[in-house]
Amino acid sequence: MRALKIAATGMSAQQLRVEVISNNLANMNTTGYNARRAEFSDLLYQQETRAGTINATDGTRLPTGVQIGLGVRPTAVSVQLAQGALSETGGDLDVAIEGRGYLEVSLPSGQSAFTRDGGLKRSAEGVIVTSDGYALAPEIVLPPDARSVAINANGEVYAYFNDQVDARLMGQISLAGFSNPKGLEAIGSNLFRETAASGGAITASPGEDGLGTLRQGYLEDSSVDAVREVTELIEAQRGYEMNAKVITAADQMMGATSQVR
Repeated sequence: MRALKIAATGMSAQQLRVEVISNNLANMNTTGYNARRAEFSDLLYQQETRAGTINATDGTRLPTGVQIGLGVRPTAVSVQLAQGALSETGGDLDVAIEGRGYLEVSLPSGQSAFTRDGGLKRSAEGVIVTSDGYALAPEIVLPPDARSVAINANGEVYAYFNDQVDARLMGQISLAGFSNPKGLEAIGSNLFRETAASGGAITASPGEDGLGTLRQGYLEDSSVDAVREVTELIEAQRGYEMNAKVITAADQMMGATSQVR
């Protein structure tokens, strides 16, 4: 009975949907997190009767055929790119990206990774790094005697000193854009890695080439809509239950068939 296998694919699909929703809700407070959405497509169809087949009785062509679907399968878990709300922190190394773009960081392996988490810190050597200690690319070093730091919308980093009136330019924060940012591979710690699907990184100063600008003293909140996620969770739960009911009904039909004498 095909209904058993079809309903099983439906239960697997709803289970995956619940797992994606649970990850979204778990990251409600993750800086710069974009919600994910599970996407599905139908499986192959078995052709019982093809549309347009000639009717053997009177020679007419059948306007419709008989196709039996075999279920559903997951096709993608895509990122819903959306600007999160900006929360004021007052930190001189906290920067939020308004618009498109990612901060580029250098991993210990020498590879580049990208993030929208602008909660930056200063290492013991004065290097501006992420919360996990990955240095920005290009690297920016702040002197130990710097009194305060100012970062303008274009990404220029200035340091103020007690014995100087004017600020000193220490470096430039650049942003990276991609032709298909949904193709980036998430590697954890709010980091992404470029893939063949995302295309290569296009680096420019903030505000150029369609990239966003920086806002010092702010961080970008998660774009997860809790009400929407809970609503979809209820839908997924009901969908799972209905597919389980189909399996129960199919089992009862098979049980009735086995009792026929």
